[in-house]
Amino acid sequence: MNKYFAPSELIINEDGSVFHLHVRPEWLADKVILVGDPGRVDLVARHLASRECEVQSREFHTVTGTTPAGKRITIVSTGIGCDNIDIVLNELDALANIDFQTRRERDTPRRLQLVRIGTCGGLQPDTPVGTYVCSQVSIGFDGLLNFYAGRNAVCDLPLERAFLNHMGWTGNLCAPAPYAIHADEELVERIARQDMARGITIAANGFFGPQGRELRLPLADPNQNAKVETFQWQGLRVTNFEMESSALAGLSRLMGHQATTVCMVIANRRSHEADTGYKATIDHLIETVLERI
Repeated sequence: MNKYFAPSELIINEDGSVFHLHVRPEWLADKVILVGDPGRVDLVARHLASRECEVQSREFHTVTGTTPAGKRITIVSTGIGCDNIDIVLNELDALANIDFQTRRERDTPRRLQLVRIGTCGGLQPDTPVGTYVCSQVSIGFDGLLNFYAGRNAVCDLPLERAFLNHMGWTGNLCAPAPYAIHADEELVERIARQDMARGITIAANGFFGPQGRELRLPLADPNQNAKVETFQWQGLRVTNFEMESSALAGLSRLMGHQATTVCMVIANRRSHEADTGYKATIDHLIETVLERI
């Protein structure tokens, strides 16, 4: 008999929706757009021809509808960080692959296509402000995937070892334990095509120190970003910093879903430039993803 999920492990609200998202199984489309900012859900949803549901709970804002081209799409805001991705991905997977009436895993797995649209910091001279970057590989500083069985089977272990050696973190108990995970290859090709930069994304577990930003607190390693920027692996460089791509790619691979992250560079760390008015231009990236997903 298929695995049973107790009420303490899978919390279902009285209205039949999943605990945090407050989304019901029938509201979930196979194509999912993830954004960090709850306000950005409306920015994406305004491109829909029709809406069938909308719900908001905490930082999780969800809209499901259909595009003018007939694609049924669910848009979900995750908030910031890989810890929130853990909530969102597990609950989306539960909606897709667990029968909420019997609390048992469904016989036939359902595969979701998930694309995160976000913003990031560029780390190379050729990723200036305004560049679209597709995360071909993510290195997670967050450690989330280390809590799940099968982590080594889906991660790029040689890349991890090379990165640890390059950063000088091997044997340092105070250093992060990063994992390296590839996004879904077919989805990357379909979304990035020839007009987006590709490379390795660092998914940091914070906005300031973990991304080498120093305000009043000094950094443990003032040379961290210089090391990150010079790392190369099989022709790939580290293109950008963001805060969710590793958990999205890793959990999706373990669960059998397709996922990738595309971001617009709003700050270039090497040139020290930033664009706080990016909300006026990110709409083009949204249109591009909706066309290609």
